[in-house]
Amino acid sequence: MNALLKSPPEQMDLVTPRPRTNSPRPIRILVVDDEQDARQLTVDVLANSGYVVEAVKDGAAGWDALQAGRYDLIVTDNKMPGMSGVEMIEQLRTARMALPVVMVTGYLPTHEYIRRPWLKPDVILEKPFSNADLLATVKKVLHQNDSRCSQTA
Repeated sequence: MNALLKSPPEQMDLVTPRPRTNSPRPIRILVVDDEQDARQLTVDVLANSGYVVEAVKDGAAGWDALQAGRYDLIVTDNKMPGMSGVEMIEQLRTARMALPVVMVTGYLPTHEYIRRPWLKPDVILEKPFSNADLLATVKKVLHQNDSRCSQTA
């Protein structure tokens, strides 16, 4: 599978996974994390499980990617320079983009969720977490989102 990158390589990484046989189209996940090692590990784990994964280094680049592409799920850190994960979720919700969000973070912005509960992501996965925890969380959120979509159809 060949893919075109719309952002310079230093801003976006694309990983082409092995083909999935149980899905009519590949599931696309956007990973947003300013820590390169954490971002790469998340990308590797998800891509090795058959997902199409794009990765960016901060919330602003994440927002740009969301406007340019179509994704089924966002996996984002919160505490990042420029635009935090919560700020990216705020823009996502303001734009009425119905997209599930998994926040993987060592810093929980509970004060933001109390003040503005609509900014709370679908799931919060606290760092550190195992690869199995990440995969189980992603599968759970995608399954819940599929269930919601089929109920409204």
